[in-house]
Amino acid sequence: MALRQHGPMPVNQPRPYSPLRKCRVALHGLRLAMRDTAVAYKLVLSVVLLAVAFAQRAWVDFGLLLLATALVLAAELLNTAIEELCDYVQPERAPQIGATKDIAAAGVSLCILAWVGVMALEAWRLLLSGRS
Repeated sequence: MALRQHGPMPVNQPRPYSPLRKCRVALHGLRLAMRDTAVAYKLVLSVVLLAVAFAQRAWVDFGLLLLATALVLAAELLNTAIEELCDYVQPERAPQIGATKDIAAAGVSLCILAWVGVMALEAWRLLLSGRS
């Protein structure tokens, strides 16, 4: 005997937009990412130099540091999300999953190189050159 369906299948209604909920979700994701030492040390180093730039009122330097930090942290977060998803979808070793993780890691590496360059330049400018 076939089941008869009365009317269309119920569709889950999307939640109404809530900026507060979005902020809570983002903060939860950041807390999860902070368990990774690669994310934590980049954030700590950046905050130190951001504080120095802010104290010296070096606004262009502050903006550049903020942008570089946001770029590297966003890349780290996306890489972590990709790795988590890959491990969930395919727990065993698979060449396609390995390639996906390697490509994501390459993207992070490019961002890290840019971040290291900006951090080194700004550390020299703000701390060693005496220029404010």
